[in-house]
Amino acid sequence: MTEGVPLTLSAREPYVPADRLVAEMVPPPRFDSVRFDTYVPDERQPSQRAAVTALSSFAAGLGGAAADRPTGVRRWFGRKQAAPTGPRGVYLDGGYGVGKTHLLASLWHAAPAEPERKAFGTFVELTNLVGALGFQQTVRTLSEHRLLCIDEFELDDPGDTVLVSTLLGKLVDAGVALAATSNTLPGKLGEGRFAAADFLREIQGLSAHFMPLRIDGEDYRHRGLPEAPAPFSDEVVVKAAYAAEGASLDEFPALLAHLAKVHPSRYGALTDGVRAVCLTDVGPVPDQSTALRLVVLADRLYDREVPVLASGLPFDRLFSEEMLNGGYRKKYFRAISRLTALARDAKGLAGQ
Repeated sequence: MTEGVPLTLSAREPYVPADRLVAEMVPPPRFDSVRFDTYVPDERQPSQRAAVTALSSFAAGLGGAAADRPTGVRRWFGRKQAAPTGPRGVYLDGGYGVGKTHLLASLWHAAPAEPERKAFGTFVELTNLVGALGFQQTVRTLSEHRLLCIDEFELDDPGDTVLVSTLLGKLVDAGVALAATSNTLPGKLGEGRFAAADFLREIQGLSAHFMPLRIDGEDYRHRGLPEAPAPFSDEVVVKAAYAAEGASLDEFPALLAHLAKVHPSRYGALTDGVRAVCLTDVGPVPDQSTALRLVVLADRLYDREVPVLASGLPFDRLFSEEMLNGGYRKKYFRAISRLTALARDAKGLAGQ
């Protein structure tokens, strides 16, 4: 990068080798330092503190017999012997913004195993790994792990659900402990969350291995915080992009068009080295396919704590009412929530 000239995301075409996909299956930078004792429960929601207690016990239960294979596998999952420490999988059930990812990452950190024997990734990253390595090699690779944490388990695509459920069945047989959060099924409106009963039904034969933990509460990203900052002018955004080291500068429509040319598994690599994202001409997302790609990018930016400075339309007006009332509503609200948090982080770039 030439000094003083911002990067352009829409000009990048990253390549991500399969071994990097495996090596990067750890909690993202935003959650690298989280632990159970850094989670701040909402005292009005007893289920949050109860979840911390239950997950701490679950993590502790992964020691001892977990280190012995295949004997430990037979103790945990054998049909003829009851698991002495209860279910060997846990599902975090709750709305967006209640801290499920924080708790899932805390579980990964607390599990008594070497980092290379624990894996953490989103459902999309897991399906991408299967695509890169093939099913059998993915099974062999992940079977060496003691714990697999899956964030944002997606049940929108029946084919992917069957694929991952089959994969998890193989991993259970190999003695891998499982933990997951999930997204909303199409048509599941209600609270904007995916119910535990539906999750357990979709993973069929694996349901007996999961202990559901309900986590109630409001979106912590906006708990007691001021309203999201209004968009800035194009002039302010461009000036900030040239002034900030490692900043990128893109017209929003051009970036959306470019995302269609880059596989979502590469969106993390797309932001490598980027310390701030500056966007001009932010406007309504034109269609659902584009909207879902933007959701993935928002997740990767949030994971990496990359502030987003923008001009144009406020982030809470990116998605149409039809989208916000449809089957993917939870994804869109999560994207709005995360982009709003990143917009707050970017205020300093504009001198505020």
